[in-house]
Amino acid sequence: MGYAASIIMGLLLGLIGGGGSILTVPILVYLFGIHPVLSTTYSLFVVGLTSLVGSYSHFKTGHVHVKTALVFGVPSIISVYATRKFIMPVIPDPVFSIASFTFTKPLFIMVLFAILMILAAVSMIRKSKISTDTAPEIKYNYPIIFLEGLLVGGITGLVGAGGGFLIIPALVLLARLPMKQAVGTSLLIIALKSLVGFTGDLDSGYIINYTFLFMFSAFAVAGILAGSYLARFISGNKLKVVFGWFVLVMGTYILGKEKKKKKRGMLLQHFVHKV
Repeated sequence: MGYAASIIMGLLLGLIGGGGSILTVPILVYLFGIHPVLSTTYSLFVVGLTSLVGSYSHFKTGHVHVKTALVFGVPSIISVYATRKFIMPVIPDPVFSIASFTFTKPLFIMVLFAILMILAAVSMIRKSKISTDTAPEIKYNYPIIFLEGLLVGGITGLVGAGGGFLIIPALVLLARLPMKQAVGTSLLIIALKSLVGFTGDLDSGYIINYTFLFMFSAFAVAGILAGSYLARFISGNKLKVVFGWFVLVMGTYILGKEKKKKKRGMLLQHFVHKV
């Protein structure tokens, strides 16, 4: 079931150019039972590898602007590496406690991820007002690009998601790339920052099951290759709206599920305390 879901994740990434990777952490947590923090580590590798494969197919068709990828990618790479290397290890567990309520680190990761899913869903559902026409020349607003890179890198570092729903509009608006080039370039940026972010976790103390990681990634790569082929015949824009609604439901479901888990934990803790 879990490996089938990884194929679907890659398939969606290949079809719509972004967004599919947001399913990686929920698949790892709920279908494989992996700890949320370790799941974000695995997600960085899977998302990085699948995005790299996806960006290559776009590169062959001339839809990757390498200079733009570097301009956007450098601050993002710095941010994601710093987040995984220095910030994640010092986030306390529990994050905070109020009376009998304890907000744990895994709960923090899943709630933050659910919120990100809902924001990504809204981005995919609403009709884009961004022009997709080719601009006469590419211009960079370096200060805003730097801040955008830091923001997206920080998000990727915290939850292990690619952040394509933030990168693509930024590439169109700030670098004035046409939409097809923005999608291909975003995949290269996501690949670079995710794989660099993964290296920041290599000495985190978590035991990484590389056999499982490579197997899961292989299924996801198979999915993205199939998705890239099917994208020639299926409208990515129409599929993105449908997938957006699915992600919205999933994000809401995760919030509800984590709330119920926390409530059960509080009731159990109260019962044990009474005993």
